[in-house]
Amino acid sequence: MATAQHDIEYYLEAARELAGKVAAAADRIDGDRQLPSELAEEMADKGFFRLLLPRSLGGAQLDHPDFLRILEIFGAVDASTGWCLNQNNVFSTNSLKMPEQTAREIWAEQRAVVTNGPPTASSQAVPVDGGYKLNGRWHFSSGSSHATWIAALAPISNGSGAGGPTQDASKDRTGARIMLMPKEAVTFLDFWQVKGLRGTASFSFEVEDLFIPNDRSYDPANLPREDGALYVIPMTLLFGSGFATVALGVARAALDTAISVAGAKTPGRTSTLLGNQSSTQRIIGEAEAIWGSSKAFLRQSASSAWKGAQKTSAQKTTGQKNRALPTEERINLRLAATHAIRMAAQVVDLAYNLCGSDAIFETNPIQRQFQDIHVITQHAQGRLSHYETAGQYFLGLEPEGNF
Repeated sequence: MATAQHDIEYYLEAARELAGKVAAAADRIDGDRQLPSELAEEMADKGFFRLLLPRSLGGAQLDHPDFLRILEIFGAVDASTGWCLNQNNVFSTNSLKMPEQTAREIWAEQRAVVTNGPPTASSQAVPVDGGYKLNGRWHFSSGSSHATWIAALAPISNGSGAGGPTQDASKDRTGARIMLMPKEAVTFLDFWQVKGLRGTASFSFEVEDLFIPNDRSYDPANLPREDGALYVIPMTLLFGSGFATVALGVARAALDTAISVAGAKTPGRTSTLLGNQSSTQRIIGEAEAIWGSSKAFLRQSASSAWKGAQKTSAQKTTGQKNRALPTEERINLRLAATHAIRMAAQVVDLAYNLCGSDAIFETNPIQRQFQDIHVITQHAQGRLSHYETAGQYFLGLEPEGNF
């Protein structure tokens, strides 16, 4: 197992170097709909898929705010790369919920990456001697091209075909479990025919009557084996704040593109440089305000959540440690992440419209930025219903939703 661990300055410097290579490969990433193998391997070799992996498994176990700083660097040069880094790193925190020997088996390889995706209605796991028989199909498995293992969430079925839970409660076979399997055990399906985030290789996969041993499955509700602030923050908020950071990176890049165009373009039927027009100046000012305030809200909420997680992790009670992050901090991070995604899209739209007909050509990077951001807004983390959850809390009601 690789055990080399570095400080945040190493990762920031390496991230900037790698970001230059990602930027140079952006067209290829988009066209091939995956990260080039040599780039993914270099990122893995330098530890960029182990940023949140526990130190006990050879990971960096970075503080979450530091991880977001790294993610911002990649998100600004290529949304797909930033997306995969967030998806694969956040999932690696599950390593402390699965059987330890399985976690060590997976991450003994330096280039280990686990990808996962939500199940379709037909997916199920049937209890059998020594494990489960798995059937079904899963979509949106970001990072499939460079992954080495697959994680599949599956409802536990009684095998009757009705999809109901088993009654074998004595063996804790109820609800749903995550099944782990080597990449070669699944069949990949190419349904990833999209216009944005193409390079995430978010392909589908399916299995038929695949036996999963007990020690390669786990309950996602398990408490982690180790303490740490990172494991106090709910996984949905780790995903959400990371994807929001990528979205803000896309918005920053789009705004920079528009500023560049405005400094060089004289629109048709006018004799005034675009950047010298008062309407352009207003739009750029407004976009900068939207971007800056959204980023500040996200950073402040993420920082507050991290401090709360550190405090919660350090507090011990009689018996079981209280691992719950306070509701207010969870709500604020949920709100800030969702708002950052929605506002990033507004910034990109302002920049896109400002560029006029120049924006419609693939040679202009804002075309990809426009497509990427409008895929991000369609993700569960960008749902408008999250505003309702926050509103319920601030109105003194019991909030409903994922936070």
